[in-house]
Amino acid sequence: MTILTASESATLERAADAPMLDQVEQWAAVNSGTGNLAGLKTVAGQLADAFAALPGAVRLVAPDPIESVDAAGTVKTIQRGDHLHLRVRPEAPVQLLLTGHMDTVFAADHPFQTLKWLEPGVLNGPGTADMKAGISVILAALTALETSPFAGRIGYDVMINSDEETGSQASAGLIADLAQGKTAALTYEPALPDGTLAGARPGSGNFSVLIHGRSAHAGRNPEEGRNALVAAADLALRLNALKSADLKVNPAKIDGGGPNNVVPDQAILRVNMRPMTPDAMAAAEAALRDAIGAISRDHDVHCHLYGGFNRPPKPLDAAATRLFELVRDCGAALGLPPISWNATGGVCDGNNIAACGVPVVDTMGPRGGAIHSSDEFLIVDSLAERAQLSALTMIKIAERGTV
Repeated sequence: MTILTASESATLERAADAPMLDQVEQWAAVNSGTGNLAGLKTVAGQLADAFAALPGAVRLVAPDPIESVDAAGTVKTIQRGDHLHLRVRPEAPVQLLLTGHMDTVFAADHPFQTLKWLEPGVLNGPGTADMKAGISVILAALTALETSPFAGRIGYDVMINSDEETGSQASAGLIADLAQGKTAALTYEPALPDGTLAGARPGSGNFSVLIHGRSAHAGRNPEEGRNALVAAADLALRLNALKSADLKVNPAKIDGGGPNNVVPDQAILRVNMRPMTPDAMAAAEAALRDAIGAISRDHDVHCHLYGGFNRPPKPLDAAATRLFELVRDCGAALGLPPISWNATGGVCDGNNIAACGVPVVDTMGPRGGAIHSSDEFLIVDSLAERAQLSALTMIKIAERGTV
């Protein structure tokens, strides 16, 4: 059992005393669905003001433009909100990356907009657990860390992006840049209600296949047409057949078709793929392109592929395992119930960070549940618990100089 020193105990007390609940209530009261640029701007301003209490300069980073194919087959550029970045002590021997996201899955017109107490200590509201509470934990832990004797040994970048819930396409470049040279990373997705962490994660890719056929009269000369809808359906079946223990495939939607008496000349297949390993990801991409080529030949249509794997798989290597074990040991030192981790089918920015060769624990946020639903809840007592866990983990990394 690790015995806490007097300075560690003082730092951890400051972490627990931070006004995290007040911040969560303020930030969650503003809708910041990924597409709500006005709401995101307001929250980004609130976060910039809050993180200005730390040393270093806060900046808002413009998002990268991203392409999307709409239901009509038109390629459009989508604008996302600004991302927040804070850099502190880049010359320090130990460099950490802490990440979170300000966006939620709830659009400005979604009915789930208000906060309420489900019972004492359990707060229901949009983004309470996922992940405005996690952002408050980052700030509390770092504010406390600045009072530690080890603060000078740690430099850190904080990145709060605006588009995590839609795959971080507008922030992936920023994440990759900030991950370079880092000793370790902590990401503040919510832990499960019992404190379990997410371990290994699959990758994830979203693809749109635009299929151009040829229209014709369904009665007079259908043989002269090239049915894009049938081609899309055939492609969906072929991709669905790729499922294996190492690859999940979800053909999710087909846009296209029209009047019953017209052979449809355009369709768009939307599909999600989740490979468990880098090799499975490479194989899935090759199989996708092979299937598209076969559809083009067999149906005499033209296909255009959009999208890609935006989240690489996140296996647990030796360095990542050591970081998880350190978090577990810090939890034990704090007297928390034993912390464990399990593989999960979900993805997050931790995937992108791990792909840069940086060990990451990506569920350092407070305990909560029912995320992405109107039942989302935050267990308020876990705010102090997780702020202390983060602060102690960072102190121990500083002491060691590594994970």
